[in-house]
Amino acid sequence: MKRRPPSPISDDDTRLFREAIGEVRRLDPVEPPPATPKPEPHPHMLEADEAAVPGELLDMAFDPGVLEVGEELSYLRDGYPPKLLKQLKRGQFSVQDDIDLHQMNAAAAQATIADFLAEARHNGLRCVRIVHGKGLRSKASGPVLKVLTDRLLRRRDDVIAFASARPMQGGTGAVVVLLKA
Repeated sequence: MKRRPPSPISDDDTRLFREAIGEVRRLDPVEPPPATPKPEPHPHMLEADEAAVPGELLDMAFDPGVLEVGEELSYLRDGYPPKLLKQLKRGQFSVQDDIDLHQMNAAAAQATIADFLAEARHNGLRCVRIVHGKGLRSKASGPVLKVLTDRLLRRRDDVIAFASARPMQGGTGAVVVLLKA
């Protein structure tokens, strides 16, 4: 739709407008109010970091930094293409549900994993995430829930593949599981 140019304003219209509004008085320019200062940044995790036991990570029997490298979980059931595992590791599957096993003992975690996977299959979910933690407080015995999760998932028939999550999804402290459709 074409816009028409505005019609020119006639002298009569201009005169009528000036008569209607009366005499005009110019206002002095007003200086804008000063900008309100931005609030100071508040580090939300400062209190939690300060409340942590000083040197807790330094007193461990092992170096937690070593745990991140080489501790990735990875599994692909026989008969499935390796491309599937690569896609899972790259995060190409959308996680539809997740569960956190922190603060659970081995027996509770085992039952929770079984119930969670059964419910996921029942609801038709294809990709889920299990957060098991890195086991940094497991002393010399190593990550209990991580090993338990690895062992349980390898034994289940409904699990096609699993791999440690991407860093933004929990890294080596979580596993992304691909279930049969």
